[in-house]
Amino acid sequence: MNIAHSLLPLALRSLEEAQRIPGPGYGAGESPALQTPVHSGTPTPDSISCHPGYAFGLALLLACAAPALAQTPWKPSRTVEIVVGVAPGGGVDRTARLLQKVFLEKKLIDVAATVVNKPGGGGILGQAYLNQHAGDAHYLEVSATSILTNQITGKSLHGWSDFTPIAMLCDEYIGFVVKANAPLKSGRDLAAAFKEDASALAAGIATSAGNTNHIALALLAKRAGGDPKKLKIVVFSSGGESTTALMGGHIGVVATPAASALPGVQSGALRMLAVAAPRRLEGPLANVPTWKELGYDIVVANWRPVIGPPGLSAEQVAYWEDRLARFTKSDEWKQELEATGAVAHFMNSRELAKYFAAQHAEFKTVLSEIGLAKN
Repeated sequence: MNIAHSLLPLALRSLEEAQRIPGPGYGAGESPALQTPVHSGTPTPDSISCHPGYAFGLALLLACAAPALAQTPWKPSRTVEIVVGVAPGGGVDRTARLLQKVFLEKKLIDVAATVVNKPGGGGILGQAYLNQHAGDAHYLEVSATSILTNQITGKSLHGWSDFTPIAMLCDEYIGFVVKANAPLKSGRDLAAAFKEDASALAAGIATSAGNTNHIALALLAKRAGGDPKKLKIVVFSSGGESTTALMGGHIGVVATPAASALPGVQSGALRMLAVAAPRRLEGPLANVPTWKELGYDIVVANWRPVIGPPGLSAEQVAYWEDRLARFTKSDEWKQELEATGAVAHFMNSRELAKYFAAQHAEFKTVLSEIGLAKN
């Protein structure tokens, strides 16, 4: 109950008491100028309005009514910036651009929206940009697991609690891909190579060391019996850049959200050896085995949350929760999930905050085991 609601009974009681005070009368035969007021027993308008209780009650009643009269639901009043902490071409960027498209074409918002790429530092520059706009809900970021891993590995002073969790959209499980003509023909071949010498094969990831792509590679090396600390990791600014380098023969394997490698797989240039999912994906990657099928307990997702700057109000969060929930019900989003093999995983702000806390603990455990945790 807010303060206005709690004061309302007091205001009404004050008005009632003021109405019970009798108005002034005059003695018989006295002229008004010489009369001494006596109470007639019936309140008059003048007596009520002059009574202190009336003034007090009226003031309280107006104070109680003012918030309700003044309150209007928050909504954006100028262009909304959808921030992406990586270069164009990867899965996060693709999600942001679809979000922008659906927002505008379905008229989910009444203002313009633009995608702003802030690549660098594995998402750190994008987070720093978002952090500059505290309390301003015209800024959103389509984020990734780097919101947790950057802080754990000491790359960023900001953790998830320094922003406003708004909603989770989906999970993209990590796929392991090689060139179509690579000597590694299966997931077991890759596991055997890591067991023999984890440093012999350059592995590409985006967008920072210690992220979930790195975690997935480290878990494979560990489960295969190799040394995950010896992995030769090459970091790229986007998933698109890492797969381009793979097709050019500059690295031997890429760990990336499965959807990021899908175009290369469908064109025949790349082959996906396995996916770190709890079960096989649907759609065009349904023929790719999971690591669990191959005997290695590895499940890692690069999920897609939407966060806001610090200090957003409950009303602002509720607005964006509603718009993002509508977005996830759109045909365009459902088609995107089906086409990429991503798995729907909507959470509201409160659920997302709890999930962030749980995932932070899990990631910190793994990164501590491979010597990358600093915070």
